[in-house]
Amino acid sequence: MAKRWNIKKKANETTVNKLAEELGIDKVLANLLVHRGINTFEEAKTFFRPQLKDLHNPFLMKDMDKAITRIETAIKNNEKILVYGDYDVDGTTAVALVYSFFKKYHPAQGVVDYYIPDRYAEGYGISFTGIDFAKENNFTLIIALDCGIKANDKIEYANKQHIDFIICDHHRPGETLPHAVAVLDPKRSDCTYPFDELCGCGVGFKLIQGYAQKNNISFEDLYEYLDLTAISIASDLVPVTGENRTLSYFGLKQINENPRKGIKAIFELANVKREITVNELVFIIGPRINAAGRLETGRNAVALLISDSHEIAKTSGASINVTNTARRVLDVDITAHALSMIDDDVVQIARKSTVLYHPEWHKGVIGIVASRLTEKYYRPTIVLTESNGKATGSARSVKDFDVYNAIESCADLLEQFGGHKYAAGLTMKLENVEAFQQRFEEVVSETIEDHMLVPEIEIDAELELKNITPKFYRVLKQFAPFGPDNMSPIFVTKNICDKGYVRIVGTNHLKMDVQPAQNPRGSFPAIAFGQANHFDDVLRKKFFTACYAIEENEFNGKTSLQLNVKDMKME
Repeated sequence: MAKRWNIKKKANETTVNKLAEELGIDKVLANLLVHRGINTFEEAKTFFRPQLKDLHNPFLMKDMDKAITRIETAIKNNEKILVYGDYDVDGTTAVALVYSFFKKYHPAQGVVDYYIPDRYAEGYGISFTGIDFAKENNFTLIIALDCGIKANDKIEYANKQHIDFIICDHHRPGETLPHAVAVLDPKRSDCTYPFDELCGCGVGFKLIQGYAQKNNISFEDLYEYLDLTAISIASDLVPVTGENRTLSYFGLKQINENPRKGIKAIFELANVKREITVNELVFIIGPRINAAGRLETGRNAVALLISDSHEIAKTSGASINVTNTARRVLDVDITAHALSMIDDDVVQIARKSTVLYHPEWHKGVIGIVASRLTEKYYRPTIVLTESNGKATGSARSVKDFDVYNAIESCADLLEQFGGHKYAAGLTMKLENVEAFQQRFEEVVSETIEDHMLVPEIEIDAELELKNITPKFYRVLKQFAPFGPDNMSPIFVTKNICDKGYVRIVGTNHLKMDVQPAQNPRGSFPAIAFGQANHFDDVLRKKFFTACYAIEENEFNGKTSLQLNVKDMKME
């Protein structure tokens, strides 16, 4: 699919020059900083050297005082506390974090336990079954993580059972908040917390930070939980700015220097020996933790993450690895089926949205399938299957289009829905599927702009190959951790060609050594994934313009810089 290039305008020249001089860095790098809202030496210092002391006071979050007071009361009275969370990465890491913290600081046997709902029997979020479990086992306080912000009916039911709830969520609230003891959600309209892009695990971290602060527990004692927060931030695709960047930065440090046994086991099983970055969290840790909740139970993921035995962690990690392999098989098969449903239907192909339903698709992988379809056709996508007599599904969106708002416009056809701008979940009666397909297409067609239906490559700056020096890359590397709103910079270079070594590797990738027309003596290795269609032109040494990221490539024990080419335009 053709891509549109969006080259950012150069930032204010005076600001860039001053910053470059003060920091002693290339003007291209200073330009990147200004584009990220970093205009002064002090702001750059904070960006390059995050400090945990810069984290916000947790009591700035609405209801934090109520939440801590209720937990203190529960501990004082030796009440049983149930830590309840969703079955995905964000939910299970949040549960592992909050459960292990309170187990450590309130260690009476059986007083703290955790609960992950069954994806198939109970569905997403707080369930009546979960509340019944709490009642039957004499839990009087439930701390809900990464869910609950729209569970008004469930909270009313719990109140009647004399079970209190503390909700720690980061999804958009509905018109009326649940009647819980405390509702921690920075997206509450009446919450003035300075940063509203925390993930569910991030809100859980603020909860334990608040408890520690109030109960004279050293902040250093919270370091061991930062790794879980970093995994959640990376996997849940929240913006890596502000507090998230700080938490992610120190979480990665913790993973590299002192990983918990469950995380170490996963990397050993995946034979990963390099420095752990956001990429490893997104592509190795995240899918495996998710696989447990998708195909079996999220409790397995929590058990792995809280394990204090290397042997148990290894066994648990191996089991989750097997589950992840099964997940991949399902993912491939269902994606192929879904693609054929679109390709064989001229009406589907012509639409500006995709809504597919099949009763036999596995509920655990439909979110992944929705992502695959979005990559292929680049339009808002919803994939539905049947579960417990209802149609339930996952939505994914494209850049700048708010799929949550589009789904909300169809609310009268839905039983429930929730999520974010770019990802959401929904449930409806089976008889409403066809009407929903039609309505959703109408809403998308009326509100989406044509340019949103074409994949965009956002290019940070133009760069000459001669400027890519070891010092340039050392500074560039410090822009990490990368993620939404702080992506790995993309550069563009004009008038380059292959030195004469181009070849196709794998099934459809180009391996090149590119050099500028003006200085053919210098060259850089480059890889262009999925772009073998340019092979003949590159082989004939035609000049082209390329946009790319700069990365390290490790081969035979040696590390070198290479260009990861995102797109090419022949001149």
